[in-house]
Amino acid sequence: MVDVLIIAAHPDDAELGMGGAISLLKEEGRSVGVVDLTSGEPTPRGNEERRSEETRKASEVLGLDWRLCLQLPNRSLESTLDARRKLAGVIRQQRPEVLFTHFQEDAHPDHWVASTVSDASRFWSKLSKTDLPGKPHWPSRVIQFYSMHLRSNPRPSFILDVSPYFDRKVESLECYQSQFIEGKPTGTDSFIATVCHHARYWGSLIGARYGEPFGCREELGLSSFRDIL
Repeated sequence: MVDVLIIAAHPDDAELGMGGAISLLKEEGRSVGVVDLTSGEPTPRGNEERRSEETRKASEVLGLDWRLCLQLPNRSLESTLDARRKLAGVIRQQRPEVLFTHFQEDAHPDHWVASTVSDASRFWSKLSKTDLPGKPHWPSRVIQFYSMHLRSNPRPSFILDVSPYFDRKVESLECYQSQFIEGKPTGTDSFIATVCHHARYWGSLIGARYGEPFGCREELGLSSFRDIL
């Protein structure tokens, strides 16, 4: 079982959206798991075996406690009853306190469907009188991480300072050679450089070097003003 469960449409989405936050959660002693809804294949430079190995390496870099791929269809992900059932079963068995998934608005249809099916599966996971595996469970929050396919600024609920952990995030992204490095521009035009640029922008809004934005459709509460930047 894990404290935090990240629901991602594809391998590499969790690292892109919240690789810094994952490292911070691990530093704080939280157990963190990722469920990739699809394998991410087919892609122009990838294959199932290679993507699986890249994901394994990235998971080791971030120190993930658990990771699973549900093998739902890439490029045609839908919030079907079967998808809800599979994901709700994972939530009931892993019993996380908090779920993370994609922002609901995104140009990539797999991303916004992942957000939709996460909300539905969270609801299903609390049901009684069902044949779902595990016992009823209700994660207290669904928090959304930002994906870059929609070229607009979201209105995040908060921005997390990930400056101490950003190098580890970059290291995890570099594990995905087939997706982010091979056949891509290099130097200041590289994909990794773009990720760094965006993180510096979000960090600048809170007086930090690097930041990651997050959204939440439910109200967030504070018990202290200590960590507000």
